[in-house]
Parts: sequence; C-alpha cells; structure tokens
Amino acid sequence: MCGIVAYLGKKAAQPILIESLKRLEYRGYDSAGIALLQGDGLCVQKTSGRISVLEQILPPPRSIDTVGIAHTRWATHGVPNTVNAHPHADYTGKFAVVHNGIIENYSTLKTWLQGEGIPFLSETDTEVLSNLIGYLYASDEPSERGHGRHRFEWAVQQALQRLHGTFGVAILCADFPDTLIGAKRGSPLILGVGSDEYILASDAAAIVEHTTQAIYLADNEMVLVGSEGFHTKTIDNVVVAKDLKRIEFSLEQIELGGFEHHMLKEIFEQPEALSTCLGGRIDKQCGKIVLGGIANHLRALTQAKHIIFTACGTAFHAGLVGEFLLEHLARIPAETEYASEFRYRNPIIGDDTIVIAISQSGETADTLAAVEQAKERGATVLGIVNVVGSSIARATDAGIYLHVGPEIGVASTKAFTAQVAVLSMLAIEVGRRRHLSSDAAARCIHELGKIPEKIRTILDQSDHIREIAAANVDRENWLFLGRGFNYPVALEGALKLKEISYIHAEGLPAAEMKHGPIALIADGMPAVFIATAGPQYDKIMGNIQEVRARGGKIIVVATEGDNEVRRCADHLITIPESSELFQPLLTVVPLQLLAYHAAVLRGHDVDKPRNLAKSVTVE
Repeated sequence: MCGIVAYLGKKAAQPILIESLKRLEYRGYDSAGIALLQGDGLCVQKTSGRISVLEQILPPPRSIDTVGIAHTRWATHGVPNTVNAHPHADYTGKFAVVHNGIIENYSTLKTWLQGEGIPFLSETDTEVLSNLIGYLYASDEPSERGHGRHRFEWAVQQALQRLHGTFGVAILCADFPDTLIGAKRGSPLILGVGSDEYILASDAAAIVEHTTQAIYLADNEMVLVGSEGFHTKTIDNVVVAKDLKRIEFSLEQIELGGFEHHMLKEIFEQPEALSTCLGGRIDKQCGKIVLGGIANHLRALTQAKHIIFTACGTAFHAGLVGEFLLEHLARIPAETEYASEFRYRNPIIGDDTIVIAISQSGETADTLAAVEQAKERGATVLGIVNVVGSSIARATDAGIYLHVGPEIGVASTKAFTAQVAVLSMLAIEVGRRRHLSSDAAARCIHELGKIPEKIRTILDQSDHIREIAAANVDRENWLFLGRGFNYPVALEGALKLKEISYIHAEGLPAAEMKHGPIALIADGMPAVFIATAGPQYDKIMGNIQEVRARGGKIIVVATEGDNEVRRCADHLITIPESSELFQPLLTVVPLQLLAYHAAVLRGHDVDKPRNLAKSVTVE
C-alpha cells in the first residue's frame, strides 16, 4: 500500500524515481508525485491518477538534479486528488515529505499548528508532519538543536517523537541539497546501498535494478544519507549499527517474462515456486520434514495445547487449511482468527498457546498488531512470511519463509499455495512427533512432493477454463461451495473473483447453502462446486442436485475420471487424484485461473484492481 522512493547519487534523479515508482505500482495507488532538490529550492510535481499522467506533466530531466523523493498514494485521509497527493511541502517551502502510514493524532497536531498561524492546503495527515518539521526547524527555543544539518536532523526527530501511529517517511530540506532523511515505525523502509548512490524505498522491488545490498530499518529508526555515506540512529538520537543484507530476488523475477499480467505469470510459476518451497525441507530418505527456522520451537509446538493462526484475506484462508491439517494430523486443537479482529478481542492465550502469524509481505498492519498482542500476553509467536527481513519476520520469535520469490500481482496466488505447503509440512512434522506413524508420515511426504507436477497438468487447462469464464462472465452473482479441506478453497475462489473481476461472489461450506443462501439461486446463476474424491463426495453431489433443481449453472472442479459428476455438470474442470489432505493445493489453481480470465474478459486491469493494495500497511 503506497510506495516510497528516494534517490541520492550522481545520476539524474527523475528517471530513476519514475522507473522505481513503476515497479511499485502493484502495491495499489490513486495518485503520484515527485520532489527534486534543485539549485533554487524544491520542485514538486504531483497529480491524481496513474504514473503515466505524472510523466506527462514533468519537465525534461536534468542531469544536475541528483536528489529527490517520489510517492504513489493510496488514499486514507482525504480524497484522491492532486492537492492530497504526495509529496507534501511545508508552509515555508523548505521541506518536502512522502509518507506511508497513518498519523493517529494528526487532528490534534493540526489544530495546534493552525493556532500558531500555520496554513494547510490539503486534507491529509501527512501535511501535518511536513508543517511540524518546518515549524520546529524555524523555532528559536531549543539550543540543543545545533546548527547546519544537525538542525534539520533535530527537527525531524522532534516531529517524529510527537507522532502517534505509523509512518515510513522520506524527507528533503532545500537548505541541504546533499541530504536525505528516512525513518519508519510500523511501515517498511529499506535503504539500497549502491556505488556512490543510495535508494530509499518501501519495497525492495524499487531497489534491485540498482543494487542488491540494503539495510532494513527497524521501528523508530532513521537513516541520514549524504554524499559522504549514511548513518543510522533511533529517532531518540541513539546511534545504531546496521548490517548490509542481500536482497533475495533479482530484477528478472519481477519482470513479466512474456506473460500479459503478473498474476498469470505467478499462477504459472506455482509448480516451480512450490518445488523451491518444499526443496531442502523434505527428507524422503528419513521420512521427516526439516524446518530449520523453527527447529528450536518444535518441542513447544509438539506439546502445545492450543494453536492460533492469525492472518487476513488470502492468508486467512491458508490458515483455515492449516487449522484442519494440524487437527487431523497432529490432533492439536487449532483455530484461525482474523488478525483485524484478534487485536480488539480478549483472546484466551495460555502458557501452552502458540500463535502463528501468516502474511505474504510480512508487513500487514493488522497481522503485525496481532503479533504484538500475542507477545504481550506471553505466547510463543511464529511467522510464516515470504519477504525476508520484513516486520513480522523480525517481530516473531521464529518462523518459516515461503521462498517463492516476489509476488507482484495484488491478488495472491503462489503465496497462498506456498502458505498451504508450509502448513502441510508443519502439520506432518508435528504429527510425526506426536502420534503419526513413520509410514503414515512418509506417505504424506511422498504425496506432498508430487503436488508441483500435478499443478502443471491443471495449468494445461487454462484455455478450457477461459471458455468457462466466457460463458458465465456476464453474471453478477456467483456461489463457491466446498466441504472439508476444500471449504477454505471455496472462500479463496470467491475472494479471487471479487478482487479482480468485481463480480459479487460468496464462498460457503456446501452444507450451509440450504440454511439461507439457497434463496439466492436463480436461473443461470453460476455455482462453483469443489466435488473431488473424498469422504464427503456423496454429500456434495446432493448439494449439486439441489442447485441444479433450482436452475443454477453448475461449474464443478472434480477428480480426473469422475464420470458421475460429468453427467450433472454444465462445466467441468478436473484435477489429478490426490489425498484429501493436499487437495487444496490443486483445487485452488482452476479457481485462480477462472477469476483471472473473468477479469480479463470484463476488461479490468488484473494487476491493479480498484481500491486494493498488495500490502495493507494501514488499519
């Protein structure tokens, strides 16, 4: 959500900032802007709409303008228009700020500043920060503020200390054209360190074209960048040492590579991504799972009396699958909580409770808050994330990385299957340590290892699934129905369709349909059933007949060779035979493709769906 980029070096800053912003478009935004330090002060250009609109109003780049900041905004405070777009200059015209996050006490600060005669132009909380920095910088009160650049640094520190809420910020001052300041609390910020150049960004995707070396700021830390180098400290002025880390992915991984959209590319990357996720963790010879990231916590997991998964959106659906797997294989009571609700409840967390947070980005604000809540109550907290060095990865006691490479598409696909794969491995290993026989564990491991190749056979049906989408894409209301391990997949299928095609869809346990939602069934209404081989097959076949009798259009995901379901389906998609435990890794793939093709057929921008952001870093 939102994107920050800042550059200080020897090259023309404008082209680098614009190209880097484009690499952050997937995060979701509604306006864009740029500020450059020039010989005569700050030059700020911004507009509502896409980066392409911003490019049209920019003057030709100048090689002498080598310092700047840029931003893509996803509106929170104030409507998405040009005035509210970032960067925000202060009332003196000396400072420019780009900001991700939410300043919770902005109204109080704004009222006070207005009482001091400070004017405001926008509706945003961010302008409060720029004006507060300008006001403090201009004040004559504190002698400890120092002179020169220290005065700039002091004003930023004092302003940030007064903020309640979250921020990732990059700040310029016209008085110091060779200086850039960044700081964070609850919103990611990374400094890429190149050869005589620095790129500050909210996402490594904006950095990898220029360098693979970076430092990751922790909460309440700031970095001061100048021509002589960089140094880091807390916003309370305590020096901190930061080690350079290697960015885990390459530029090629975030390019389209011949695909029309990132989402389609990532759907088709799933066999390889899962192979990487599973690789090195499955010991087929010994029939064990090796999860090095949580090795020191496996005993606690094995002895746990209660496990809570907490997540949002797609990750929540993965958590539901994990809940079912853990209870089935390890016989440990588990539950899945929406992270957005968890922090506001009074959850029961005992000494023998383990909380597992799931997030692709590792920056989801609600999930991070749930982690902090669980830690305050004394729980062991583990993380399952994709982005190395992310906030959740640092905040948890230990965790497991997905290792599937960057996911650019807003609608998560390969991260979901990787999350389910990791949760499958976790359930198998904890089960093996508790009561699962070695033979049973070995069978599970063998079956899990075959999943990537089975997904490849499903991807071969993409054109067929497109035809199904084309036949039903004009319908504005759909149902997705599944039972057992495939009930969370029904939820995920409905979410995918909603996210990118803007079709209203509802995911349900199939048996719940007759407890109300069956009233929605009308002639031609698409109902997507996951009716794969398993212990509840006969029951879901009955549900299919109930919808069929009321005129619904039946779309079925079934196991290969099932001729019975073929006779009652209007459209059929098949998956290879698999254990019921791991079917979600297969059944979700045709639903991803169905949503993708529906969105394309309806003419929507699949990678930039309206009102959505890839990483929700604000509440």
